Amino acid sequence: MISAFGKSFQWPSALTRFVLLALLSAALMIFDHRGQQLQQLRAVLMVVVYPIQVAAGIPVDLYNGLVAAVTSDKDLKERNLVLESERQQLLVRLQQFDAIGNENDRLRAMLGAASRVADRILVAELMEVSLEPFSRRLLIRRGARDGVYVGQPAIDAYGIVGQVTQVAPHVSTVTLITDPGHAIPVLDNRSGLRTVVFGSGDQDELTVPYLSRVADIKEGDQLISSGMGGVFPAGYPVATVTTIVNDPGESFLRIRARPTAQLNHGKQMLLIQPAATTEKPKTP
Repeated sequence: MISAFGKSFQWPSALTRFVLLALLSAALMIFDHRGQQLQQLRAVLMVVVYPIQVAAGIPVDLYNGLVAAVTSDKDLKERNLVLESERQQLLVRLQQFDAIGNENDRLRAMLGAASRVADRILVAELMEVSLEPFSRRLLIRRGARDGVYVGQPAIDAYGIVGQVTQVAPHVSTVTLITDPGHAIPVLDNRSGLRTVVFGSGDQDELTVPYLSRVADIKEGDQLISSGMGGVFPAGYPVATVTTIVNDPGESFLRIRARPTAQLNHGKQMLLIQPAATTEKPKTP
């Protein structure tokens, strides 16, 4: 019941209101469809309603932004972990590449030096170092199947390393020139003096025994292989004289020398067949 101007009116029933509103909506749709008369009204209503739409969308935008921020932060952390792992792997590879580059430089130097004194060159990789006291021997990954023979010289870019003393099908043993049982005939490159250099058992020292007190040898002289015996190539560096002790109470000089080969460096050495060698020596 509605009262207006002193009179009472009965409010239409729900069904009546529904029918009237439906007819009104249908009439407006037909009217708009035929004459496009409500476009301006619609535009005005859109302008009026736009702020309400924006305000209603703010909570949704805030929620989406928060979710995106959390997700992005998590993704960034995970990506940072992945990138850090990749960086560490690349650093490891870079170190390996540096080591390989240095190794290649040493190998090129060895090959360049060996080509001047040998007809046949074989690169041998170090496998094991003997741990016996005063024994200076190496196990290399080359054997009889590769053409290695007992007595074959081993060198590097700086001097004579030793010679092969045992051969198996796939591996061989190289006795270094510093081994107490090793000897090599040499020449003093300055004076031409012939002598023999023996291993001392020390990893970086050789001895030159049996030289009289009047022998023409000085500290700093370079000792090179004489080529006598046909085992080692002639004229290749062996050692440098470091100490000469001339004791009046002794008949011979006490001479120490340092190998020119880098016996404790690198993972490869060269097995050569000297250019002047026509037959393989049967003994070291």
